[in-house]
Amino acid sequence: MNLSRHICLLLICTLLGLNAFGQGSIRGNVFDKETGDPVSFANVFLEGTQIGVNTDLNGFYTIPRIDAGEYVLMATFIGYDTARVEVFVGEGQVLTQQLFISDSGLKIEEVSISAEREIARNEVKISKLSVTPRQIQLMPSTGGEPDIVQYLQVLPGVVSTGDAGGQIFIRGGSPVQNKILLDGLPIFNPFHSIGFFSTFETDAIRNVDVLTGGFNAEHGGRISAVVDINTKDGNKKDFGGSLSISPFLAKAFVEGPLIKQTENGGSTSFMFSQKNSLINRTGAVLYPYAAVSDSIGLPYSLNDTYGKLSFINQNGSYLNLFGFNYDDVFNDPAVAKIDWKNLGGGANFKLLLDNSDLVLNGLVGYSSYRIGFDEEAGSDKRESSVGNFVGRFDFDYYLKNGTVNYGVEINVNSTVFEFINPFGIKIDEKQSSPDIAGFVKLRYKFGNLIVEPGLRAIYYAALTEFSPEPRFGMKYNLTDDIRIKFASGLYSQNLLSTSNERDVVALFTGFLTSPESSISRLGTEEIAGSNLQKATHAVGGVEIDLIKNLTINIEGYWKRFDQLIVVNRTKLNVSDANYATEEGVAYGGDISAKYQLPNLYFWGTYALGYVNRNDGEQVFPTIFDRRHNVNILANYQFGADRSWEFGVRWNYGSGFPFTQTQAFYNFLPITDGPNANIVTSNPDNVGILFSSRRNGGRLPDYHRLDLSIIKKIKFGRFGGLDINFSVTNAYNRANIFYFDRIKYDRVNQLPILPSLSLKYSF
Repeated sequence: MNLSRHICLLLICTLLGLNAFGQGSIRGNVFDKETGDPVSFANVFLEGTQIGVNTDLNGFYTIPRIDAGEYVLMATFIGYDTARVEVFVGEGQVLTQQLFISDSGLKIEEVSISAEREIARNEVKISKLSVTPRQIQLMPSTGGEPDIVQYLQVLPGVVSTGDAGGQIFIRGGSPVQNKILLDGLPIFNPFHSIGFFSTFETDAIRNVDVLTGGFNAEHGGRISAVVDINTKDGNKKDFGGSLSISPFLAKAFVEGPLIKQTENGGSTSFMFSQKNSLINRTGAVLYPYAAVSDSIGLPYSLNDTYGKLSFINQNGSYLNLFGFNYDDVFNDPAVAKIDWKNLGGGANFKLLLDNSDLVLNGLVGYSSYRIGFDEEAGSDKRESSVGNFVGRFDFDYYLKNGTVNYGVEINVNSTVFEFINPFGIKIDEKQSSPDIAGFVKLRYKFGNLIVEPGLRAIYYAALTEFSPEPRFGMKYNLTDDIRIKFASGLYSQNLLSTSNERDVVALFTGFLTSPESSISRLGTEEIAGSNLQKATHAVGGVEIDLIKNLTINIEGYWKRFDQLIVVNRTKLNVSDANYATEEGVAYGGDISAKYQLPNLYFWGTYALGYVNRNDGEQVFPTIFDRRHNVNILANYQFGADRSWEFGVRWNYGSGFPFTQTQAFYNFLPITDGPNANIVTSNPDNVGILFSSRRNGGRLPDYHRLDLSIIKKIKFGRFGGLDINFSVTNAYNRANIFYFDRIKYDRVNQLPILPSLSLKYSF
C-alpha cells in the first residue's frame, strides 16, 4: 500500500510539473519588436552556459530544470539584433519572461537558412516538410496568385492528376486518406474545382507542415498523410493588408490590433480574408481557346471567407477564435452542375499553468462539408454531407532534454450520402460515428540521438472497436552535417470516400463513415474482423548538408494498406453489398535538393513510386501510380533592392495507368424483366467492354513549364505594389486529361495561360 502511494505521489508531482531540488524554469515568447509577430525557431539561452532551446512555431520557449540564481537571458536569430535581459530564478519558480528582438535589416532568406539547419539537428522530421508563405510565393503562380495547392505539387511524393478536381495523392494514399487541418480543424475538400487554387489564403498562413508518412501519435484518423496548416495572428501593432486582382481572382486581406501589444506581450488582434473568382467571367474573353465547351468559358467559381480573433495574455497564454466559409461551383450545362461548401469554426488555446512546467493546449470546433451533383445530360444525381465535431486537450511537459506530449481527442462524424447509380439502384446511407483517442509521445535527446516513441489508442464507439497504434521515430546526428532517421507506425481510419480509385476525374467527392454492418474479407464470403481501414508505415532516410547553403534529403518508404473499403456504386440489385474491400501497397523513394542564397532559391526533387491495389480478383496499379516524377523550382531576385524577381517551375511525370478498351456493344437495358421484348427494343446507349487487365495501359507522359516575372514597387516602409506577369504551360504542352471513349475524343488539360496580376499592400 505504501509503495502504491509513493508511486501515485510521484506521478502527481510529475504531471503538475513541480520543480524540486532548488531548481526553476524560465519560459515565455520571442516577438518581433516592430510587428509583434512571434519569431519561430529563435535561439534562447543563458549567457555563459550551454543551456538553451529553440522557440516553437508560435515563438514560445521553455528552459526547464535550471539552478536557482541570477542569469542573463538572451535571444538571437539571424536577421535580428540580439535581445538580452537580466533575470532571477528562485527555487521552484517558473519565471515568465517575454523577449522582443529588432529586425537588423537582413533579408528573410538569410534568416531562414540557419534556422532550418538548427531545427534539422534537433527534431526527427522524418517525412516532414515545413512550408512557409515565402516559399509559396517563390513559385510561378497561375494568374499571379500563389497558393499552397500549387506548392504541394512540387514536394517529393505528392502527385496531382490534373488541372480540374484539385486531387492530390501523397505517397500512395488517395485524397480521403490525407488529413487536411486548418488551425486543428479538418477541412474535407480543401481544393477547388479548378485545380490551381485551394480554400486557404496565402497571406493568412503562418506555416504548413506536410507529413507524408510515419507521423507520430499526436495525429490520427487517417492512414496515409497529414497536411497541417496554421494561420498567423493579426498584426499586433499596426493596421495593414493587401488587395489583389488577376484574371482568375479578386482578393482582399486585412489585419490589425484591437488592443495593441505592449512590452508585457499582451494584445488583441484580428485578421480577415476574402477571395472571389473572376475566371468564370473573364475566361470566355481572355482564354476562349481553353473553354470547356462552345457555349461557356471556364465554368469555375469560388467564394472563400476566413476570419480570426487572437487574444494573448501577458504570460504568453492565448486564445484564438476563428471561422470560415468556402464555396465552389462547377457548372457546365453539357456535363453537370457540382456545388460544394465547407463551413466551420472553433477555438484553440494555450494555457500556461502558474509555477508549473506543464502547458495545456486545447481545441474545440465544428467543420461541415456538403456537396451536390446534378448531371445535366442524364439522370445521375448525388448528394453528400459530413459534419465533424472535435474536442482536443493535451499537455506539454518539459524535461531537461526532452518533452512529453499527452492528451485526449474526441471526434464525432455525421455523414449523409444519397446516390442513384446508372442502373437505377439507390444507395442511401446516414451514419453518426463518435470516437475517442488517447495519445502520448516522448521526445528525448541522448547526445546525438533523438528518439520519439509514441502510442495512440482509439475507441470507435459505433463499431465497438478498439485500435492501439504504436508509433516510433528517431534521428541520429552522425556529424553536424549528416543525419540518419527512421519512423514507423500503425494507423486506422473511420472515414471513406464515395469517390473511387477508378475515377480519373473526381469532381464529386462525398464521405461516409465505415459501415456498421458486417463486411466480407477480400475476395471471400468470410466476415472481416474489422470494419476499419488500416495501414502500416515504415520510412527511413538521410539528410546531408553538402555545403553551407545546400542540403540533400534522401528517403525511402513502404506503406501497406491492410484493408481499404470502397462504395459499391455499380451494384445491380438492391440486395447486393454496398461495400467492397481491397488491399494495397505503396513503396518507393525520393531525393530532394535545396540550395539557398540571399537572392537565389533552388528546389529540385525526383520521386520513384509504385502503388498497387488488390481487389480480390487481380493486383493492379492505381490510376495515380506515377512511376517517375521530377520537379524543378528556381527563383532569382535582381536589380536595385532586389525589386525584380524571376521564377521558373518545370514538372515531368510519367504516364498514369488506364484500363484499355477491348470492344463496344449496343447496351440494351431490360427494364421490363422477363417480359421485355428484346426483338423490338432499341438500344439506348453504347456499352464499353473493358480489357480484363485493369489499368494495364499507360497514358502519355506529362510535362509543363511555368514562368513568372515580378516587379516590386515600394511605397514607404510597408506599402507597395507587386506587378506579376506569369505564364502557365509556357510552351503549350498538350497534356492529356482523359479520353472520351464513346466520342473518341481526347480532352487535354489547360493550354498556355498568360496573365497579369496586381497586388497592393498597405
